[in-house]
Amino acid sequence: MQSVNEQSLTKKVWNLATVIAGAGVGFTDYITQLTYLLFLKMDDEKMSLGDKSAIPDGYRWKDLVESNNNELTDNYNAILDTLKKQDGLIGTIFTSADNKITSPVYLRRVITLIGEENWFAMDGDLKGSIYESILEKNGQDKKSGAGQYFTPRALISAMVDVVQPKITETVCDPACGTGGFLLAAFDYMKRQSVDRDKLRFLKNEALSGNDITPLVVTLASMNLYLHGIGTDKSPIKCADSLERQPEKLVDMVLANPPFGTRPAGSVDISAMRDDLYVSTSNNQLNFLQHIMLTLKNGGRAAVVLPDNVLFEGGAGEIIRKKLLSDFNLHTILRLPTGIFYAGGVKANVLFFTKGGSTHEIRYYDYRTDIKHTLATNPIRRRHLDDFVACCKMENRDNDSNPRWKKFTKTEIEARDKTSLDITWLKSGEETIDYSLAELMAMMEEKSANIAAAMEKLKLIIDDIEE
Repeated sequence: MQSVNEQSLTKKVWNLATVIAGAGVGFTDYITQLTYLLFLKMDDEKMSLGDKSAIPDGYRWKDLVESNNNELTDNYNAILDTLKKQDGLIGTIFTSADNKITSPVYLRRVITLIGEENWFAMDGDLKGSIYESILEKNGQDKKSGAGQYFTPRALISAMVDVVQPKITETVCDPACGTGGFLLAAFDYMKRQSVDRDKLRFLKNEALSGNDITPLVVTLASMNLYLHGIGTDKSPIKCADSLERQPEKLVDMVLANPPFGTRPAGSVDISAMRDDLYVSTSNNQLNFLQHIMLTLKNGGRAAVVLPDNVLFEGGAGEIIRKKLLSDFNLHTILRLPTGIFYAGGVKANVLFFTKGGSTHEIRYYDYRTDIKHTLATNPIRRRHLDDFVACCKMENRDNDSNPRWKKFTKTEIEARDKTSLDITWLKSGEETIDYSLAELMAMMEEKSANIAAAMEKLKLIIDDIEE
């Protein structure tokens, strides 16, 4: 539950976003500018407490506040142009920074809003939660398209509870979005010790993440910074994880790699990597291979992957056989549609450990007869309590739960293409009564899927005609 202070501040910040959106500034652009200005304000607050500023003189918060309206946007543009060229945390926060609030009146309103609060002195959990809430609201806004960077918090929480990261371990997300997995791991790990050295390691060395989108790198870096993580150097890099071999091996990977094809103009992975098990253009299979190679021996992973990874032939079959022979693929969670911002996605979570081999896989079917919609019945952490309970060592061999079923490696290998796409529950025959709001949400989801399919078809036709 949000505190009253958190709720009021989140509402205040979001209401201004709505006002500014009326001037043609999108929610995502507003949040990016909010991030830049918030960092400048906290730097100013740190200076007032006697700390040194890493921001060059003449490009600080006071220089912006003291600007008159005629020079405000020009001064703000100059600040962003200078700071995005800096090294370290400053350069990461201001990655590819540009001003999107071109009206001095609206820019002044955002500056005034931020200036009314003392952000640096605010408890890290509070200011971090406020920022996370704003990011989540932006993800729910269909027009912004930001939902592609978000994994439901309930699912992230359940995944972390199953893999149980330790405070002395390193955790990586090679497609980190706004940092949800890294933050959840941090929250889980920080409760394990009050030892200063361990906490220092956790905040400055344990976590790492990459994302290919500059905007998202800014948001993720700020998200972690507001929670006290990476206060000198951001653990987030603007990089395509697939282009090169892992720089260092880690104890754990938590990830929800992007679905679909690689962005147009992306580098051919097969030309960049000679360490992959098999060459393929499938984005998810390449991420899965990269994650497998990123783990230390004994390292653990929990990865969200679409259905096609479980059954696709060719490269898919080769990678699945590698998973079974050189990794312990011990658990698969089958997810329903309606939980991701991208509509119609059928996905799974694969849990595996590097080293040894798979003897049996425990499946949890949270798909058959499960109905979620983002608008009226979003997934909550309680919905996955049963799954997490089944994963505990004392419960793993309990076969009384119809959603929890064991399949041996021999059974899997006997399947066509070593398919991991297994369903055993039969869908119920009862009629489901949908509300009008649910029906509208389902129709919108299906319409979006049809529109996306049409766009892909047009691209294929254009290529053929050329």
